[in-house]
Amino acid sequence: MFRAIRFLITLFASALIGQAAEPAAGATVAPATTPAPVAAAPARKVTVYVIPVRDEINRPILYILRRGLKEADQKADAVVLDMDTPGGALDVTFDIMEALGKFHGETLTFVNKEAMSAGAFISATTGEIWFTPDAVIGAAAPVSAEGKDIDVTMKQKITSYLKARVRAISEGKGHRGEVISAMIDADYELKIGDKVIKAKGELLSLTASEANKTYGEPPRALLGAGIAKDIDALLAKKYGAGNYVIKQFQVTWSEVLAQYLTKLSPILLGLGLLALFIEFKTPGFGIFGISGIILLAVVFLSSYVAGFSGHEPVLLFAVGLLLVALEIIFFPGVAVVAVLGLVLMLGSLVWAMADLWPGVPLTTSWSGDAFVVPLQNLGLGLVLAVVLALVLARYLPKGWIWDKMVVGSTIGGAAQVGGVAPEAAHEVANLIGQRGVAATVLRPSGQVEIGGRRFEAIVEVGAVDAGDPVIVRGRTSFALIVEKTIT
Repeated sequence: MFRAIRFLITLFASALIGQAAEPAAGATVAPATTPAPVAAAPARKVTVYVIPVRDEINRPILYILRRGLKEADQKADAVVLDMDTPGGALDVTFDIMEALGKFHGETLTFVNKEAMSAGAFISATTGEIWFTPDAVIGAAAPVSAEGKDIDVTMKQKITSYLKARVRAISEGKGHRGEVISAMIDADYELKIGDKVIKAKGELLSLTASEANKTYGEPPRALLGAGIAKDIDALLAKKYGAGNYVIKQFQVTWSEVLAQYLTKLSPILLGLGLLALFIEFKTPGFGIFGISGIILLAVVFLSSYVAGFSGHEPVLLFAVGLLLVALEIIFFPGVAVVAVLGLVLMLGSLVWAMADLWPGVPLTTSWSGDAFVVPLQNLGLGLVLAVVLALVLARYLPKGWIWDKMVVGSTIGGAAQVGGVAPEAAHEVANLIGQRGVAATVLRPSGQVEIGGRRFEAIVEVGAVDAGDPVIVRGRTSFALIVEKTIT
């Protein structure tokens, strides 16, 4: 019964479907067509990070750019370098270029006035180069740290290396490799087809309109991807109005501070060296030693703020700091350990501030100007430290600081008698044969306490631990000569 009913319903439904499918008389049968596509949902807006690249290219700029690229790699689809720079250190420039190569999204440069020298190299690394109407780019020949010409042989090596780097990063980017080469090498002739754009004997620089002129077959822009009055106009041309979101990368106060600290390196070096000098001339370890180490560390970090923990200057500075700490904690009075540590720390500072050319042997770099500015900074720091020490010795009021300094305490009756009043020398002479206690470890130098007062002292043989009894056997121009006694 139920099967019969279901069969009748099926026949009735089939008849209805067939009637509906059959065209009316005189009607034209339309060919079969595919269903109209459903309108696609609006595409996600492109998130663009804008990172400023301003003023001279130096290590603080590298740190800012690297932090911005790491942040953008997690949150953005594209990065725009808002560039206005006269150039800067090429070793930092290559590090910036390497960092840009690690970004997974699209990279663009917006030449917001000028991209000279190192700025041109950085621009060449990005996918597209855009310009404001009055922007310029070019003049990328290598020069010394002071902006002067360098030795011919050295220049040839550097130019050859730079052109090879440019060819590597410009492959598949139109005329870019040829254009940047013409900015580096005055002897390079830039010729596209029958058109000579730059003759030999001069460096190439381009305005915005010149960079966007087309050459060759098929016609391609010389260097630029377009001209826009600002970044909003650039992104509207590239992605369409309303199809992007701008995230302005914010430079932190510490990054701005680091840029200023690099310019104050000689002053910070001088103050740090003076503080360490006072610390070495006072008993124990206190505020002067801590201040000196902090000041030198600030100089180092501001010069090498990118924080490449595996690089040689960082390691050298750490070893020097370790030696100073060993002197203070385990070997007080053994000046050679602290002096060696200080030399290593200063050497690392000079190294970190040096503009070394990548790919060029260190022996060749020493013959150039790479270390001139760092050594000048160190020299100025040393001069400042000496001047300040003389000023303190002349004008510092007598007080708790002065009384703790060895010079002050020894003039008042300690062992340093060279150049002091006769009565001081007489008092020191009377100390011979007297007994006292080692106030610090003597290996071989340190301090002893005699009659409630401290004096610089040395032992000629062996060592004396703090608290051991001693007897004065003689004196030098700067210290008492003591030996350990048995009570």
